[in-house]
Amino acid sequence: MEWTGFTTHDDGPLIAGRRAGTGPRVLLLHGGPGLGFDYLRDLAEELVQENDVAWYQQRGQEPSAVGGPYTVAADAEDARRVLDALGWEKAYVVGHSWGGHLAVHVAEAMPERLLGVLAVDPLGSVGDGRWPEFDEEIFRRTPEDVRERARELDELSMAGKADDELALEGMRLVWPAYFADPEHAPPMPELRIASARSAEMVPSIQAELPALEAGLPQIRVPVGFVHGSRSPMPLAASTDAADRIPGAWVEVVEGAGHFVWVEAPGAVSAALRRLTAG
Repeated sequence: MEWTGFTTHDDGPLIAGRRAGTGPRVLLLHGGPGLGFDYLRDLAEELVQENDVAWYQQRGQEPSAVGGPYTVAADAEDARRVLDALGWEKAYVVGHSWGGHLAVHVAEAMPERLLGVLAVDPLGSVGDGRWPEFDEEIFRRTPEDVRERARELDELSMAGKADDELALEGMRLVWPAYFADPEHAPPMPELRIASARSAEMVPSIQAELPALEAGLPQIRVPVGFVHGSRSPMPLAASTDAADRIPGAWVEVVEGAGHFVWVEAPGAVSAALRRLTAG
């Protein structure tokens, strides 16, 4: 499939992405919040077989604008600006991890621009977002001989004291823990991490949690969740939100970890098919 580039064309910070395919219009949001989009390319290639898919690099890394502000509000507005740049009045939004969490924010902020939302193994939207449970499980799965170093690097990153190289080292140590079977996890691909963006985004995400939770019962667009049964992200991160969103549903993918499409190819496409058919 041939992907063509696009950029925003307003007065805001430049956002750049790519688009391909035919079918229902789907905006794909990557996780992080400081990661580059590249890790999600295989999912983009899966979804583009049946959909008109557009993805973009969130601000903080090239080819999009590198500078901030790095806030939830800015990221939600960037999603609107991308829809405008594409000329899409409405679209489905699919997001993974932080991107799935962002998709729920987008559903609250601009329901008039959405046909539906599919959140794939997202960060939680209720209470503390289940973040402490996620952290505990990630480190429990991390080998004991590197666990202390992984915790140290995580604390430095959260405090904004880790550069990109240290952030990558930390990700490399915990990478296997994201999978259903850490001992047989695939090698970590070449990732890009904007540590400054991550450090600024986390407090913003946490600060917005009460308002996000309060708005869940008012969401009226169709919403689905796909969650790996063996993901370190607690299943309740999806079910807590789904229980509060009218008509929302959750599909649990048996034997899959956090990167559902890697361990269960086709599962996300099938869930999106359910959403678009509805």
